[in-house]
Amino acid sequence: MRYEGIARHASRFDEYAELRVQENRTMRISLLNGDVVGNARGAQSGVSARAFKNGVWGFASSPELGDGSIQAAVDRAVSNARFLGAKESAGALTQGPLPSRPGRSVMDLGTKKPRRSQKDLIDFIRAIDAYCQKYFPGLSSRSVSLSCLDMEKTLLTADGADAYSLVPRSILMVSLTVDADGEPVDLYEVYGGRGHFEDVFDDPSDLFPNIDVLADNLARKSKGVYAKPGTRDVVLDSDLAGILAHEAIGHTVEADGVLGGSVAADFMGEVVASPLVTLVDFANTALGETCPVPLWTDDEGIDARDAVLIDRGVLRSYMHNKESAAHFGVDPTGNARAYGFYDEPLIRMRNTAILPGSSKLADMIASVDDGYYLLRSSNGQADSTSEFMFGVVMGFEIKGGKLGEAIRDATISGVAFDMLKTVTAISDDMSWSCGGMCGKKQSIPVGMGGPAVRCRVNVGGRA
Repeated sequence: MRYEGIARHASRFDEYAELRVQENRTMRISLLNGDVVGNARGAQSGVSARAFKNGVWGFASSPELGDGSIQAAVDRAVSNARFLGAKESAGALTQGPLPSRPGRSVMDLGTKKPRRSQKDLIDFIRAIDAYCQKYFPGLSSRSVSLSCLDMEKTLLTADGADAYSLVPRSILMVSLTVDADGEPVDLYEVYGGRGHFEDVFDDPSDLFPNIDVLADNLARKSKGVYAKPGTRDVVLDSDLAGILAHEAIGHTVEADGVLGGSVAADFMGEVVASPLVTLVDFANTALGETCPVPLWTDDEGIDARDAVLIDRGVLRSYMHNKESAAHFGVDPTGNARAYGFYDEPLIRMRNTAILPGSSKLADMIASVDDGYYLLRSSNGQADSTSEFMFGVVMGFEIKGGKLGEAIRDATISGVAFDMLKTVTAISDDMSWSCGGMCGKKQSIPVGMGGPAVRCRVNVGGRA
């Protein structure tokens, strides 16, 4: 649903205003032990408008897409901004004009292949499930789910932004469970990423080698040991390094979080990490490749650019929208994002990762005498002080520089800005997590990833 002719509504912009027409299309199929327990498609479409007056925003939205409804939304947003601006402008973040760097982009990442039917998709994940059942009969439970999201937006702003984007994502998750010593032990893996199903997946058999690895790791975990608690030398694989970059660091350097009291408010220009660490929130391209969640023009119409947050250990930038950039006297970074047409844009991460270093992963593991190689995280949390705690669902002991037994579920915790100062090696490769979602007020797709990192961190296990 590309909305054509949006420019004809520009004449309604009596104040600075933004107009966004959007449709989100979702699809989810779930199998549990071979039974279809979920099979749904949906779409939400509509229009939103924002206007800025005397330092205050007015917002309005409508699920109707006729010209009359769109014009009414713009008029309501302008009226709301004028009303609120007359009442509340004294406490506004900025009174002056908003910075401008209009984006003018057309990015259609949709497939050019014939679309597969819902039945085709069900047959695809049934084949995955049948493979798990046939070749791993010792499983006590298995779950396979496919979820797809298309986000399609058309944007117009009073300062000249005119942009269209269609960014689809297709994610397959496989979760396997076995019983060990009377307790369930499970492990999951996520496959897929940016693109429609037809571009991301082809034949189910392509995934069978990956599922073999998942099942082998589960078998090793089921016979594994518990981690010994304490501050330990660890190698964090890219999955854990990515979630650390996003949750424990990224949220502290979103400018609205900084204004709300984040610890990063006191650290601009200060050393917050090892000089090996450079952390970037990429807009659309990283190291010559399109990012998992590319953004060329953000939802305020800013031409999106990379934000170098930490440069060789020194905090250099926050992530900004127009308003926070005006307050701090810097250029906007293009981090304003909204999930649905009914949402106002917030400062959100896009694709956040530590840059690769120069070490080899094998050498990093060999350099650890007594510690852990931690591969996959589960749930976790972090706060505005950068204190974090994450679950670890897959990892191995390191004994004398060699991998040992797999470990059962554990945790890692600490203060991220302290932990980053202990980084002594970063691998020369990089990978992205393909299914990240961020839940800051609105759940929205994000990319996170990076290389492996050697550091010291507090490990929670059993004595």
